[in-house]
Amino acid sequence: MIRLGLSTPGVIQMPGVASTWEAGMTPADLATVARAADDLGYDYLICAEHVVVPVAERARRGDVYWDPVATLSYLAAHTSRIRLATSVVVLGYHHPLQIAKSYGTVDVLSGGRVVLGAGVGSLQPEFELLGAQFEDRGARADDALRALRAAWATPEPDYDGEYYAFSGMSVRPYAVQAHVPIWVGGRTRRSLRRAVDLGDGWMPFGLGFDELQTMLASVDLPDGFDVVLSTAAALDPVGDPQRAATVLRRLRDVGATAVTCTVGAVSADHYCDQLAALMALAQELEGDPA
Repeated sequence: MIRLGLSTPGVIQMPGVASTWEAGMTPADLATVARAADDLGYDYLICAEHVVVPVAERARRGDVYWDPVATLSYLAAHTSRIRLATSVVVLGYHHPLQIAKSYGTVDVLSGGRVVLGAGVGSLQPEFELLGAQFEDRGARADDALRALRAAWATPEPDYDGEYYAFSGMSVRPYAVQAHVPIWVGGRTRRSLRRAVDLGDGWMPFGLGFDELQTMLASVDLPDGFDVVLSTAAALDPVGDPQRAATVLRRLRDVGATAVTCTVGAVSADHYCDQLAALMALAQELEGDPA
């Protein structure tokens, strides 16, 4: 069966996608949703990263982005099985050892459930505000991914790269997973190549089915490589199960191994009902021929 994850409600509020109730979501609501997803067999919960969003960009990107380290730590305390993923950490905003320390700590708190979604980033004013380098961010991101591979799951990492180098430093706590999965975000062929060469999966956004199919056909994907696609618009599996099933089927057929889902709702309880209905649809599709 195709694995389902969630664009966690409330913690990312995209204009035209987020439901009205999410604006008033409480921590108790968030915990209710997380526990329901955990119990129903969802594979992962997503939290994005933006430190700031320019007011001029608010109508397009939204400006509600809960801090992923704090949010995933909270979710870890209210769940026991579901994985905790970022979509995405902007690599250029952090030293690789800062990422290894922060998300290694979340990995400890969650018992080894972190998935690091990582990307190059595109919001130049945010880079400038944070004092991060924008022009060579792609090359820096590649080096950061290599550095992270060297830094995960070891207290004294050693790395010597183009932009980052470290040795003789202790980083505790560190990830309990021997291999923390890294899903690389992006929407270009270069991001797909980066994912194949340096990651464990590709997490594209803003691409149509034809573009996705063409790009995926252009590379040889390693065994076990994840293609993490998104429903984009909110689904209504209770009110319109046919459309929800069609979207899941199309994403599966284009190559998704996992789907990050957004569902519409009017409350936390309604959201949980939607999750149950969507998981039932996914189970029904399991025997459906591709």
